[in-house]
Amino acid sequence: MAPWVLHVDLDQFLAAVEVLRHPELAGQPVIVGGRGDPTERAVVSTASYEAREFGVRSGMPLKLAVRKCPGAVLLPVDAPAYEAVSAEVMDTLRHVDGAVVEVLGWDEAFVGVDSDDPEATAREIQRRVLERTRLHCSVGVGDTKVRAKIATEFGKPRGTFRLTRDNWVEVMGHRPTSAIWGIGSRIEARMTALGISTVDDLAHADEGALVTAFGPTMGPHYRRLGRGVSSARVDDTPWVARAHGRETTYQRDLTDPDEIASAMRALADQVADDITAEGRACARVHLKVRFAPFFTTTRIRKLPEPTFDPALIAATALDLLTGLADPRPIRLLGVRAEMVAPEGGYADPRTTGRGGPSARASGTGGASESGPTQAGT
Repeated sequence: MAPWVLHVDLDQFLAAVEVLRHPELAGQPVIVGGRGDPTERAVVSTASYEAREFGVRSGMPLKLAVRKCPGAVLLPVDAPAYEAVSAEVMDTLRHVDGAVVEVLGWDEAFVGVDSDDPEATAREIQRRVLERTRLHCSVGVGDTKVRAKIATEFGKPRGTFRLTRDNWVEVMGHRPTSAIWGIGSRIEARMTALGISTVDDLAHADEGALVTAFGPTMGPHYRRLGRGVSSARVDDTPWVARAHGRETTYQRDLTDPDEIASAMRALADQVADDITAEGRACARVHLKVRFAPFFTTTRIRKLPEPTFDPALIAATALDLLTGLADPRPIRLLGVRAEMVAPEGGYADPRTTGRGGPSARASGTGGASESGPTQAGT
């Protein structure tokens, strides 16, 4: 049997959960986001396929979403409900014979399997998930993680699709570079400026030029992505957080210094509770601030000594804000506590995608440009 990477992605997850809770919404355009109030500052978390037909997309401001789809049903985000359903899905995946499950989020996971018929395994996963949760999922089949992840998009909704080195060029070669998991609009624009417009262009780009443009790590990494090369190893090692952060978008811009300080303390208190539960102190404080109308910046400061003290975390974040010397009203504040590393340090990143290379030494993490190797090698 051959090793395969499956990418399981629950279709319109949040909206689908809400339809299960409210069956009368079946077939209607449903938008989940914020507190479900389009007069507030909030964005779309998920839109049902019916809402997507009107151009509604995740990340879109709720106000705009309602203008595009005035007949939509708006619902608030209910994180505990989604977490509970997600846990059932992941437990279902872990009970597939021989499966190794690497959770990516509420609604998606990589599943490593050995199989002579990966599509049959994918269909069995779909059957089990539907039977247990009444939710549909799409499954991408690949010989690397990046190929499996991309394949899922071609299988949606409720289907499967195989993307390997054998059909990579045929399926992906003519597509824009942003079609690759790990390349967003900004990187795409920089590549276009270099004359790299398609996936095939990227696959055959001069590596030296990519190194000059993107650096010695990311340059070769992007070229490998152009060939669909990435890690093929699915890792079920529990994820260890490096930081905990909280942020709030305010319904009314903050301008008063006392009000700003109070908001910062509230965020720091929450973050301090999070890292205390983790048992690892804050070593660096990260500030995120979004000024009106929509200018976002970040700052970081290393503390003299690690701390659990929310007052010190808040004071550091406030000092970083003061240092910006920006008088504009504040739409959003965020405080993030980067914790001291656990004993033994952190494992290398496991996935190749939006976060960059998954293996520092080889850059491929177990998959060569001539094809995949056994998972775990």
